[in-house]
Amino acid sequence: MRTLRVHKLGRVEYADGLELMRLAAERVRAAAPDADWLFLLEHPPVLTLGRGADAGNVVASPAWLAAQGFEIHETDRGGDVTYHGPGQVVAYPVVDLSARPDVRRFVGALEESMIRACADWGIAAGRHAEHRGTWVGSRKVGAVGVHLSRWISTHGLALNADADLAHFGAIVPCGIGDPSLAVTTLAAELRRSGRAVPALAEVEERLAVHLCQLLERQREDGDFDLQAISVTATRADGKVLLLRRSEERGGFWQQVTGRIEPGEDAAEAARRELLEETGADLPVRALGYVHGFALGPAQAARVGGGLRTGRETAFAALLPDGFEPRLSDEHRDWGWFTEDEAISLLPWAGLRRAVRLARAGAGPRVVLAPDPAS
Repeated sequence: MRTLRVHKLGRVEYADGLELMRLAAERVRAAAPDADWLFLLEHPPVLTLGRGADAGNVVASPAWLAAQGFEIHETDRGGDVTYHGPGQVVAYPVVDLSARPDVRRFVGALEESMIRACADWGIAAGRHAEHRGTWVGSRKVGAVGVHLSRWISTHGLALNADADLAHFGAIVPCGIGDPSLAVTTLAAELRRSGRAVPALAEVEERLAVHLCQLLERQREDGDFDLQAISVTATRADGKVLLLRRSEERGGFWQQVTGRIEPGEDAAEAARRELLEETGADLPVRALGYVHGFALGPAQAARVGGGLRTGRETAFAALLPDGFEPRLSDEHRDWGWFTEDEAISLLPWAGLRRAVRLARAGAGPRVVLAPDPAS
């Protein structure tokens, strides 16, 4: 029986999720290790357009989408337009189906996992005669969309556990324009009968159990290989400080980042890393943002190589006018950049979101104290 490595990643930016699946598919194809992967996660608000999508099925205006913080991504999965967002459990099984190359069976297993998860809380879900996915009567509670390359799967399913149903008004979900059909959530169905709503983590776990059974895989749970922080340092004119890593550490631009050491909490690690990497001994401000991601090759090599995952907690700091960083040996260059410039340079979507959050909550002006020797 093949192994299924189960990783629960929390919030993951959609672009970072695509990279995670790409790296996992490479590992499955290379049989290094000889195992499959299951990623369970939650995306920020995003609309995804499958290969057969009709752009006209995005009905919300660009201004409304921008105000709500929605992103739009074209993808290589099947299907039309789909919404992902908070309160929805997304499952990406990256599995080798070559031993049993049956697309219908695989898609049916994904649907069945959601049917069984709903049944765990007494909700009778099933299939629709004309449309894929998982349904409670005429209300769709879960979507399926997959991509296969040489019988290795990417993408997967999305179960509406307690998602904001108003967000589905931005699209014609899955291109289904029949007014007699609607979208629902597990929570909405439970509330109809006055029953308690489970935590998202409970729904996620039941999906993991059912997927391992239906895909006939031996479960192996994985944890984050790196617990880290980022600090987006800005100054009063709104510019963002980025540091360029040394070539042996990847050579890319990023904010202050670093590992949370044993015995530290995230805020302590953030303030320490800010001091070590720039010389600034200043308070940090939590941005209320934690995200999962796949480590880059240089980072992964330092924790054993292969596909490795990290969880990063984001902070911000306001640096004084005239500040110049004192670089550690991890970096070879630095610069002040506008928000748009910084976002264009950063390699991970989670770091880009941290810049936007830091800029949105920028504080008052800070001025350097006079040099006592002057």
